[in-house]
Amino acid sequence: MTQENPFIQMRRELHLIPEIGLEEYKTHAYLLSKIKELPQANLEIKTWETAIVVRVKGSIGEKTIGWRTDIDGLPVTEDTGLSFKSTHEGRMHACGHDMHMSIALGLLTYFSSHQTVDHLVFIFQPAEENVSGAKIIYDSGFLDDFMPDEIYALHVKPDLPVGTLGTKVGTLFAGTCAIDVEFRGLSGHAAYPHESNDMIVAASQFINQIQTIISRSVNPMEGAVITLGTMHAGTAGNIISGYASLSGTIRTLTSEMSELTQQRVKDIVKGIELSYNCKIYLDLDQAGYYPVVNSEVETLSFIDYMIKKQGVNYKEMGTEMTGEDFGYYLDKIPGTMFWLGVDSPFGLHHPQMTPQEEAIPFAIEHVGDFLEKKANRQL
Repeated sequence: MTQENPFIQMRRELHLIPEIGLEEYKTHAYLLSKIKELPQANLEIKTWETAIVVRVKGSIGEKTIGWRTDIDGLPVTEDTGLSFKSTHEGRMHACGHDMHMSIALGLLTYFSSHQTVDHLVFIFQPAEENVSGAKIIYDSGFLDDFMPDEIYALHVKPDLPVGTLGTKVGTLFAGTCAIDVEFRGLSGHAAYPHESNDMIVAASQFINQIQTIISRSVNPMEGAVITLGTMHAGTAGNIISGYASLSGTIRTLTSEMSELTQQRVKDIVKGIELSYNCKIYLDLDQAGYYPVVNSEVETLSFIDYMIKKQGVNYKEMGTEMTGEDFGYYLDKIPGTMFWLGVDSPFGLHHPQMTPQEEAIPFAIEHVGDFLEKKANRQL
């Protein structure tokens, strides 16, 4: 495949217009325009906000095989120097969703003119990065008429070479829970600390204490991570701040571990409130980012097929603390998510992340073969 490959070109066009979750209006319009160019005889198209679902009707259609792609970008300022770099300032497809979309369009293009026995459903899902579009569209009933019996998805992986696919049975990615904390005390003059409640000190103690959750409350044989990524407080060097805010994330491999970790955060909040005579407002929001737990039957079928497939380098993967709202689907529908190697020197969410485009035709060919076998009941 050369640069003239139409799906590589589509990736570049999508890379120009990254949009934040639930604001993917240009992306939505672009995807719809490409979908409507396809043969329509076997297609049923449904939209909701910026989500699109397309059913490719099977000749019998007793079962439905689902394929999901995410369509949103990230609040990252691109620094790739590419001729087709983002035209939206402060926005970038730094997680590879432009690759995901172009692959999905390639798969849909093929199946629009190659009918299978069972239905295929393609889900173009918004807001994977920020508010769990998976949960939103599933819970809204948007998928009810086209609900898959099993579901599949991929995610690009920068540190795997092109030509590699990898996954595992069981937990592939962690579940995530967002943390937002506000500390409210009493501001005052720097010379009179006894007349104030210093929320920078209170927030600092909270930061230190929650790190002990991992070292002293979590079984060392199990996985959990707590990261605080933002802290905002104060207006001047000689003013004691009566306000501070923090935000971050909890990542765990099981729902039970998430519950334990969240409870310990709540306990620490109570202690800080008493110690510093302040009020703390804590928001813990799992919001549909469940652990990505690949079902055994469907995943083993995928692995067995790819191990034997000529031209594919299959790699058994470990569990990672990456979060993905595809776990919300897998909590309700059997299926699997897998990694696609794209050989980038820079990782996911990096402003210089540059996946190799040869992975697009590779994925369309080999994933398409797998889905065709599945939908024709040959696996």
